[in-house]
Amino acid sequence: MNELTAETRAQMVELTHRYPEKRSAIMPILHLAQSVQDEVTPEAMQMCADVLDLTTAEVNAVATFYTMYKRRPVGKHHIGICTNTLCALLGGDAVYEAVSERLGAGHNETDVNGTFWLERIECQAACTHAPAMTVDWEFMDCQTPASAVDVIDRLARGETVVSTRGPAIRDFQATEHTLAFPADGLAGEGGEADAIMCAGLTVAKERGMSAPPAPAQGA
Repeated sequence: MNELTAETRAQMVELTHRYPEKRSAIMPILHLAQSVQDEVTPEAMQMCADVLDLTTAEVNAVATFYTMYKRRPVGKHHIGICTNTLCALLGGDAVYEAVSERLGAGHNETDVNGTFWLERIECQAACTHAPAMTVDWEFMDCQTPASAVDVIDRLARGETVVSTRGPAIRDFQATEHTLAFPADGLAGEGGEADAIMCAGLTVAKERGMSAPPAPAQGA
């Protein structure tokens, strides 16, 4: 496990300067710590508490409430598969089962090599492209059991895998650093809104539909 350093602490302090109240930086600071140690450790929570003038209990309350913060090492890649209503109806459960069998891991478990962490996600906010899978929180849209397993196989071989709407997959720790410091230079990578995402707008234009006018101000 990598150690938290004076540089890590300095970056935590830098994050506090982005908010009117420094305690508001707790979530990006936890992502920063996770980018270094691959999990949120007691050491990280203590440093976070010291920087934010909070108790470790207050930091622990946040770290254990949000599921994106892990208390065990994630490994190189986090695999999230949505099995909420729409994704499930379109095959999300089958995608999850195929990936689980490939990795030999269940929900919130790693494979035998500690390389892949598998998580059954309640919602990926990507219903237009169901079933949705994420790799290190980058979208892999419209998956099938076969295509999802192929993504795992390619990553395991060290091949470049490009996400559906974003950059090439890096690794979990790199994405965690982006969640702390979003200006990673990758915002322009990936495609624009596609036909699936714009389907409602397309139908509305074909049928001459438009939104009602906004009410007059003061009406």
